[in-house]
Amino acid sequence: MIAAIVQRPGKVGIERVDDPSPGPGEVLVQVAACGICGTDLHILDGESPLARYPIVPGHEFCGEVVAVGPQVEDLRVGDFVAVDPNLPCGHCRMCQAGRDNLCLNYEAIGVTRAGGCAELVAVPAANAFLLPAELPRAWGTLVEPLSCAVHGFDRLGARLADRYLIYGAGTMGLLMAQLARRAGATSVDVVDVQAGRLPVAERLGADRTATSAAELDRPGGWEVVIDATGVVAAIEDGLGRVARGGTFLLFGVTPAAATAAFSPFRVYNEEVTVIGSMAVLHSFARARDLLVADAIDAAAMITHRVPLDSYEAAVATFRSGAGLKIQVTPTTDGQGQ
Repeated sequence: MIAAIVQRPGKVGIERVDDPSPGPGEVLVQVAACGICGTDLHILDGESPLARYPIVPGHEFCGEVVAVGPQVEDLRVGDFVAVDPNLPCGHCRMCQAGRDNLCLNYEAIGVTRAGGCAELVAVPAANAFLLPAELPRAWGTLVEPLSCAVHGFDRLGARLADRYLIYGAGTMGLLMAQLARRAGATSVDVVDVQAGRLPVAERLGADRTATSAAELDRPGGWEVVIDATGVVAAIEDGLGRVARGGTFLLFGVTPAAATAAFSPFRVYNEEVTVIGSMAVLHSFARARDLLVADAIDAAAMITHRVPLDSYEAAVATFRSGAGLKIQVTPTTDGQGQ
């Protein structure tokens, strides 16, 4: 089969490698599509302390089960599945505390183990979640990023009638905006330095959009401010716009070495809550159900679909900020649906 392989930071190419085979408790998935996200860029650029090189990237993927290993009972050949890439060890103190996403022995498909930017990938059957056969194949890749957004809302403990400010009108920011609306927000405002992204945010339900939060009139601030950019300047600006007693959610992924300045006195004096949200925690099945129930506009999220052998071009498009979710399609079936 062919696969994209990051040999080391800064060196990636398409190579022919041996087909994987499913071991006990695993299934073999023929990848229909795989999304590209900011985490992939951190791996490519050597900014992820977790990546294990060489690595086949890709953790947002879906496809068809084409082989089933021993001890698999709930899946069969022909099933259409989305794959949760997270592989907690189950026995460290964080896993034992129910916080699997903070596993001390972190493993993940597409980060430490071969991922979905390939024609085939072997995955634990427990991580493969059934999707309706009639669901457009491209949409299945959105379950993983949506599950991250669902976990973010779990962390927020969303309240009815809060006013939201979201930094970033990319895929994650728009997913958060749509969930905020469903969570009972009074208003949802979205800012992005790329003005071309704002009409989509408006179409998906944003009340107001701007290229800077300074353009929006909210003297008392917003009860909930979410950074979905991972950009330090946006984080610093957003921390200053949280309403008294409000909450700031760090959702975007910054480089590991990044630092941000903020006012500790204001956090103390105004009881501002600052929350981090890391990946997925018992939220994948719920994200799948939300996607199937049309809780988000999946078609609007996917703007580019390119063949796997154009992986580097797809990454370049993602870096440029063009469009929203960019997918690579390793198989003919993936391109045609």
